Amino acid sequence: MKPVLILGARSDIARATAHAFAALGHPIQLAARGTDNLEADKIDIETRFNVAVTLHDFDATEIESHPTFVDGLPELPEIAVSAVGFMGEQEENERDVVAAAKVMRANFEGPALVLGVLADRMAARGTGTVVGISSVAGDRGRASNYIYGSAKAGFTAYLSGLRNHMAKRNIHVLTVLPGFVNTTMTEGLETPEALTAEPAEVGERIVNAVKKRRNIIYVRRVWWWVMTIIRNIPEAIFKKLSI
Repeated sequence: MKPVLILGARSDIARATAHAFAALGHPIQLAARGTDNLEADKIDIETRFNVAVTLHDFDATEIESHPTFVDGLPELPEIAVSAVGFMGEQEENERDVVAAAKVMRANFEGPALVLGVLADRMAARGTGTVVGISSVAGDRGRASNYIYGSAKAGFTAYLSGLRNHMAKRNIHVLTVLPGFVNTTMTEGLETPEALTAEPAEVGERIVNAVKKRRNIIYVRRVWWWVMTIIRNIPEAIFKKLSI
């Protein structure tokens, strides 16, 4: 089997996704900023699933390095998953343009552009899948997280355009919208059980969606209904809501 590349490999969702693909026998390429503390993950995956794992230093915000990074991989992956992201704090983002830019670059610019490079390389080969983990926060801008949400909205739109662009070149583009996930990023938040997935659930849904060549998935289907309602609230009413 050809390898699966996991970008942003330190996150709980990234680890769970790596495990889900490794369980099928895929070699795994783990990429993140500084790979020293990924050594334990490498050993764990190799031991648990008997697949090869390689580590690769990668910073999504260093845009100019993306082509070199992709071309320097030991093998072009068959599947590339971007789990890159950074939420930041909305209040800080509102008053600090540097902090806001960091969130926007980490959630939109970096992931979008590296997946574009990967899709181009895959198209030249003739096969491949790119997976972007976006967010339901991008479905409609909300006062409580509009910096993060706008970046995810941009990423979702980019993935939609990339999917359309690559449709005739046999490259599958999957958009994943997780909703709440029980990870270190949501630790301390009170999230509804029915709306909160586990990382392993996200990984399994991604694997299944890749197999079925789905275009867009909400990890828990209830989020489709939730966001359909939110998207259709009239703006005059929406402005008065505290969400």
